[in-house]
Formats: sequence, structure tokens, C-alpha cells
Amino acid sequence: MAIMRDTLGVLLAGGAGERLFPLTRDRAKPAVPFAGQYRIIDITLSNCINSDLRHVYILTQYKALSLNRHIREGWGSVVANELGEFVEILPPMQRVSKSWYQGTADAVFQNIYSIGSEEPKYVLILSGDHIYKMNYALMLEQHVASGADVTLATLPVAPSEVAQFGVVDVAPNGEVRGFVEKPKETNIRSPFNPEMVDVSMGIYIFNTDVLLPELARDAEDPSSKHDFGHNILPSLLGRYRMHAYNFVDENKQHALYWRDVGTLDAYYEANMDVAAVAPVFNLYDKAWPMRSRAYQYPPAKFVFGEPGRTGMAINSIVSSGSIVSGSVVRNSVLSHDVRVNSYADVDSSIIFSHVNIGRHCRIRHAIIDRDVHIPDGTVIGYDPVEDRKNYFVTESGLTVVTRDYSVYENPVSAGFMQQK
Repeated sequence: MAIMRDTLGVLLAGGAGERLFPLTRDRAKPAVPFAGQYRIIDITLSNCINSDLRHVYILTQYKALSLNRHIREGWGSVVANELGEFVEILPPMQRVSKSWYQGTADAVFQNIYSIGSEEPKYVLILSGDHIYKMNYALMLEQHVASGADVTLATLPVAPSEVAQFGVVDVAPNGEVRGFVEKPKETNIRSPFNPEMVDVSMGIYIFNTDVLLPELARDAEDPSSKHDFGHNILPSLLGRYRMHAYNFVDENKQHALYWRDVGTLDAYYEANMDVAAVAPVFNLYDKAWPMRSRAYQYPPAKFVFGEPGRTGMAINSIVSSGSIVSGSVVRNSVLSHDVRVNSYADVDSSIIFSHVNIGRHCRIRHAIIDRDVHIPDGTVIGYDPVEDRKNYFVTESGLTVVTRDYSVYENPVSAGFMQQK
């Protein structure tokens, strides 16, 4: 679409991901595996490509090695560099500041020269840690047609859920009248559905001649949190035309699908959504393909068919290179190069790459991080009290096993995470 040629995508992928600990102890949140063969960031990048957005900066920061490698090896060939297209990583360069990124707006401001050098007419701000399907070209079309200076994507949610979101007060003509950040309750209702409340999705389109000076102004304000939701957008009210774009879901299911996978439980549920018999989030839609780095592994394999020792996977995703050997996998997601040995039982779990699960193991409602060897006869996910002695367990009872789980016995006091 021609209008996308004047647009630069800026994908924010530098968050510390504290609430996804311990999965983010050694990797950036957008680099966490998703649905077996993807990384979380692949979902937003696939939306970009499917929307014909071919100029994308990815702003990284914390623990970005695996993320950088994934982008380089998986996305460099998707766009045509000879035509000026790019998916390019921008690490913190401290070009306009001596500090790391202080907020979402500051992250973009610190790359203001890189943005200006592309001379885009529009800048699309995106997040790298959400699961959804969206055609950004439709949002840009509305932005241009409405004459808006800023357009933000909104999602209708039930009034009982507003404490998790920034609420947007939208007028019947689509103009934004105000914001309320994560209220306990609100009387604001959506003009599109009076039983729902419009909340921000963290997706913004700016006219570049509006964005750049506003970022510079915010950077000079010592009282600012340098955040789009808290500072930039509220400061524009009454000074610029701001419109809301009501989310159009390319997932094409009965209910709109958008998930913030910022917590372990939300991340787990999103993976279970794709493994279901009728997947709530459909990866098999040829009209909206999801892309990722291609790994050179052989096909998945299921071996042995003896009574009590039959290799099978039921209602599960099993990625290439994996072998289910005389064991049973149910309602689970297996990444590349996983071995599940004889007589083992894996149920409702997420298994990352290069994991070996020994014979007679029983694993339920768990996440096993990459490169973990589970010894024969190990039981995980059946006794939360016992699991907490050895593994990381959430309040809901989800067990997370990593290579060096022993250091996580008291992760808060050890300074590895913050409770939120």
C-alpha cells in the first residue's frame, strides 16, 4: 500500500520484563519463545509485514543478545534491502543523553536523529510484547482521512477490567477527549458500544512534524516520566487533533483477541490459546501468515506403539526436531529439539528448545526453559508446596523450571524481580 511508504515503524523492545522472570533473566521479553517456533516479537513484526510496513526500527536495551541474533537471522531477508526496506535494530547509543531509556517516549527521543534521517511523514509506535493481529494500514488510512495529528488504537473491554489499562474517553465522532490511567472503576463508556470501555492498546500514529518537537519538549521536563501514556498524549489534548482507532481484529474469531503477555500466567494462557483444538489465536490462517526465523531441524517424530509405551501428542503443538518417544504429550507446546522419553507424561505445559525429559517423568501445568535436562522419574506440577522447594512457582501454581533454578528460591529478596 503506497501510504505505508511514508511511514516509519518504531517498535519498542527494550523493557526489562521483570514480571516474566525467570524467563527474562537472560533474555529480553520480546525474545521469549511463543507457540513453539516463534518469539513474542515475531507477532508484531508479522503484523508489520502483512500491513506492508517495510521500514521498521527496533529499539532494544536489556539482555538483547538473543533478540538481536533472532532479528538478524530471521528478519533480515524478509524485506528488500535493495529497495530501501529494512528491519533494523537500534541499541541505546546515548546520542542525546548519557542515560539508558527512561520511558517509552525517552526511548524514541534518544533515537530522534535516526528517525529524522528517514524523513517519514508518519511514525507508527508499536510494542514488541503483545499477541494480536492487526492491519496497521487501515489505522493509517483513518488517520489520514480524519485529518488527525495523532491516532491511538483502542480496544473495548468490560468495565470490570479497566484497572489493568489506560482508559480513553472517546467522543461519538472518534475524537479523544481525555485519559484515565488504570482507574479502579470508571463511568466512561465507549461510543461504539455503551456496555464497554475503550482502552489504549499502546499503538500510536503521529504526524512526524508533531512527534519530534513534542518529544524534545518532554525531554526538557524534569517532572515527566517520559512516557507516551502518562505524559505525551495527555499533553497534546486541546493542542492537536487526536483520534481513536477502534481495533479491527485480523484474527477473525468471534471475540477480539489482544493479549499483553507481560506476566507468566498471561504468557502461559496465550500459549494454551494456540494449542487448543479450535485455537483462539489462529496461527494457521494463510491470509495472515506469521513469520519467524527458520531453523534447520528434521521433522518431528513419534515412535513406539506398544501398550503403555506409545509416542503420541494430543491437542498439542510439536515443533521440528522434537521426538516424542513412547510417551504422551497433551495440551502442550513443544519448541524445537525436545526429547520426551518413554513412559513420560507431559500435560498442559510449555517446553522450550533443547529440553530432554527423562523416562517416567510426570509434568503438568509447567514451563520448562531451554537446555534443561529433567532426570528420570521427576514429578513437576502436582504438588506446589514441594515444587517451591526446587523451582519457581507463581501464586496461581504455575511451575517454571530453569537450568539454575536454585538461585530463585527467594527471587524478590535476591533482587531479581519486583512484585507488581
